[in-house]
Amino acid sequence: MRLHRLELCAFGPYAGREAVDFDVLGADGLFLLHGETGAGKTTLLDAVAFALFGRVPGARGDVKRLRYDNADPDLPTQVVLELSVQGQRLRLARSPEYDRPKRRGDGFTTQKATASLTWLSSDAEGITRNDEVARTVERLLGMTAEQFFQVVLLPQGEFARFLRSDTSEREKLLEKLFGTQRFHDVEQWFRERRTVVGRKVEQHRAQVREQVARTAQAAGEQMPDEAAESWLTELSDRVAAEVATAEAAESASREQVRLAETELARRRALADRVRRVRRATEQIASLPAGERDAWRAELAAARRAVGVKAAYETARQVERELAEVRERERAGIRRLGPVIVEDDPRGQAGRLREEAGSLRQLVAEAEQLTADQRRIRQQDAQREQLESGIRQLAGALTQLPDQLSIARQRLDQARDARTRLDSVEDRWKQLSEIAVDADRLPALERALERAVAGDRRAVDEHQAAYDRFLDIRQRRLDGMASELAAGLVPGGPCPVCGSAEHPAPARAADGSVTREQDAAAQRAEQEAKQRREQAAARLRSAEQECLTLRDQLAGKDAESLKADLKELTDERDELRKIAAWVDRLVAEVARLEEETRRQTERHAEAERQFAVVVSELATLRENVGERAERVRLARGEFPDVAARREHLISVADCVDAVATARDEAVAVEKRLAAQREAVAQAAVAAGFDDVPTAIAAVRSESAVAGLERRLDEAQKVEDAARGVLAEPELAGIDPTTEVDVVTVETEAAQARAALEAAVATLRSAQQRRTELAEQGARLRSTWASLGPVLAEYDELDALTDVVIGRGQNARAMSLRSYVLAARLEEVAVAASNRLRRMSQGRYEFVHSDAAGPRGTRGGLGLDVLDDYTGRVRPAKTLSGGESFLASLALALGLADVVAAETGGALLDTLFVDEGFGTLDPETLDMVMDTLDELRAGGRVVGLVSHVEELRQRIPTRLRVRKARAGSRLEVVA
Repeated sequence: MRLHRLELCAFGPYAGREAVDFDVLGADGLFLLHGETGAGKTTLLDAVAFALFGRVPGARGDVKRLRYDNADPDLPTQVVLELSVQGQRLRLARSPEYDRPKRRGDGFTTQKATASLTWLSSDAEGITRNDEVARTVERLLGMTAEQFFQVVLLPQGEFARFLRSDTSEREKLLEKLFGTQRFHDVEQWFRERRTVVGRKVEQHRAQVREQVARTAQAAGEQMPDEAAESWLTELSDRVAAEVATAEAAESASREQVRLAETELARRRALADRVRRVRRATEQIASLPAGERDAWRAELAAARRAVGVKAAYETARQVERELAEVRERERAGIRRLGPVIVEDDPRGQAGRLREEAGSLRQLVAEAEQLTADQRRIRQQDAQREQLESGIRQLAGALTQLPDQLSIARQRLDQARDARTRLDSVEDRWKQLSEIAVDADRLPALERALERAVAGDRRAVDEHQAAYDRFLDIRQRRLDGMASELAAGLVPGGPCPVCGSAEHPAPARAADGSVTREQDAAAQRAEQEAKQRREQAAARLRSAEQECLTLRDQLAGKDAESLKADLKELTDERDELRKIAAWVDRLVAEVARLEEETRRQTERHAEAERQFAVVVSELATLRENVGERAERVRLARGEFPDVAARREHLISVADCVDAVATARDEAVAVEKRLAAQREAVAQAAVAAGFDDVPTAIAAVRSESAVAGLERRLDEAQKVEDAARGVLAEPELAGIDPTTEVDVVTVETEAAQARAALEAAVATLRSAQQRRTELAEQGARLRSTWASLGPVLAEYDELDALTDVVIGRGQNARAMSLRSYVLAARLEEVAVAASNRLRRMSQGRYEFVHSDAAGPRGTRGGLGLDVLDDYTGRVRPAKTLSGGESFLASLALALGLADVVAAETGGALLDTLFVDEGFGTLDPETLDMVMDTLDELRAGGRVVGLVSHVEELRQRIPTRLRVRKARAGSRLEVVA
């Protein structure tokens, strides 16, 4: 990637339009960006980042104030960047969201953020959507915004903090740079897979426990704590013995039932023969004697009266017909009312029908008149409805353009919110992490206070112990003569003078000290010194933790961070809420456009229908007047012509009905006289004295059947009873004999109950044996299936522990940590090459994969090897200038490794921001040699610095001049 030209307008501290030609600045491969503090040097780097990704790095990206406050309202805030990447030359143009004064009235209006990408090396169509521009830039560069900020815009302050940070903070940065999410996914897959297989093992174990319980239940036993094959065999033997015992008991019970049933059958047969003889004797005695003769006489009379009854019923039917005909005649006369029936009713009905026929045509005209009048009312209502509809449609058509405009504006806002949401989400995540760290600051400050107090206390205690040791040592030296004298032996040489005579050995004075007291004081001083050193180490650790955390918080406290986080959370939630309306607003705009077209068509159609209705109304009103007069004359005193016609037809029908009823009455009277004569003749022929006697002898069919049935039943009973008594097996049976069956039945029932109990016991035992065999087979199968699953889980459990850094993992490093450690080792190797040259061979990076204190994850340790002492020391102990060299080397090494890792574009343009002021002239020469190596490879390096000496060393410079009216750029070549 190589930058060619940067243009910015009303951006940051720049009030007007400024341009930077990187091709001119980078002609020598190295240029200096300098100017007063706050002039806007870093803003140029922010402009490059904003053009590429739509946001600026670091804390500056959290503040949405990229526009110059006093810029001309008509001057837009914009950044334009031309660059070459992946063989393509393109131009990026972006404008941030900002508030500008309204052109009319007071207040401000929001100018939406815009973005565009134009291909300068081809005729391909450009891109204007914010998200599509961002994705295209990331694809061409091969890195995200965070990676770009780290490997192209090299802020030494952040890399110095990286050197001092702990394992977790380094891990977060390296994860962002090297994209190790896939290794985290692998670890998660192993965890989830182990959980799944573990559940499978538990399921199999539960199945084993359940099958053991079922097996024990099948055998009628309690479930054992531990079940094995021997337990199952013992159960099978026990159940088999129970089956054999039950079979013997069932056989004995069955023989007892057979004997009892045989005796019961003999007793029952004898009791049945006695009962049959007794019943037959009783039936013969109970038969009626005189009643059967009366039944026979009544039955014969009823059979002779059947013919008389039929003739009599026919005469009664003719009488009813005559009454019905007379009633119809009277009803017809009542319906006629005031109309008098003439002597010739048939002729009178014909004249009435002729008059009704003449009114048929006028009935049709009356119906048409009614239809026309109804049509006029309908047309009037339709005309009024059309007028109202036309007014409503006209009103709707005047409102729809405004509604459509508002919907389009809301759609633009929602799309813009969706574009801005990604950057807000990223800023929210960063600020959330910082806010979490802020909560730790009070505890760290309290720990620092305790460490300071502990260090002071340890210093005081050591000083007191040291003073006491010196005092005791001095007193021992003062009394050394007496100590030596105490060791003299008569005749032995003096250790001082060598004489064997000791005329006046020294004596111990008051307050003298022994060797043991001196040694104890020395040990106490050494222990106090060790405690002092430990307290000093704790103090340094607490100071470093507080310093690191304060650097991260950049002067903000927890409350302000939480307030910023809440404000950003509200903004994110609001953007989510607005962005969620995009699809619905797209549909709403389409609906309003379709509604406008449809309402326009409906308005035109309503106006056309209104004209047609007005024309039809005029025609109808002309025809209704003439027809109404003709109908009025034809209906007379009736409501309408049809009513008058119906009245005439009804009267004619009534006259015809009266004539017909009179004719039918004459015929029915003749039939009635003939039928009465036939009834009298039939009664005499049947042997009755008169008709009433014959009718009294009549019986219904059911009564006749009842008489016949009683006679037949009495005869059948007598024949059956005599037949029973004549049976050979009943010969000699006395009907008074008594047979005891109940006692034998009780004995048989008891034998059957005993048999049923024995059979139930046998079946229960056999069922237990069957179920035990079935459940035992299932239990053996369940035992067999548990083994492979348990083996699979043991293997997966051990492998998962290795992947996540436990178990047999000797390094105690997870897969992701191992990958990050390997990447960090690559970075350390690449950075050490430059650090050795810049430090004249004194320093190089040392990567460590050892675990940290208190179980901290290993693999991300980064120290420096000091060639002067030959020892590895923490990077935190480097001086300010040395920290700059180390962070610059680390930044350059990290840039090389990340570019190679991501497979991104070659980074032909780099920016190094500040830190040169801490270097001495000789070290500065080494740094410049390193930078010369970078540009010798075809790269362009821009240095951002206040150092005066760099202005003498670098002839090509870009100066930023600060002024009240806004900063300006000046190129010095």
